[in-house]
Amino acid sequence: MCLALPGKVEDVWEANGTRMATVNFGGVRKEVCLAFVPEVTVGDYTIIHAGFAITQLDEISALETLEIFKSIGLLDQEFAIVLDPQQGS
Repeated sequence: MCLALPGKVEDVWEANGTRMATVNFGGVRKEVCLAFVPEVTVGDYTIIHAGFAITQLDEISALETLEIFKSIGLLDQEFAIVLDPQQGS
């Protein structure tokens, strides 16, 4: 499964003309592309799907969603798939 997950932008930079970011998903950090959300800056929350930020959202919604995913085991499952490609998606 490949969920769209909320995360907090910790760092923004440009790579080959594309805005990139380090996003924190409740302790797991990933590099993502910000091309679709040029308004997102450090400290903002965004929803990430397949390595791309697809929309911005407020902190309360992001934290609530992360907590729900965590409580039902989807967060661990999603990051296990991402971290271990042998599990597939």
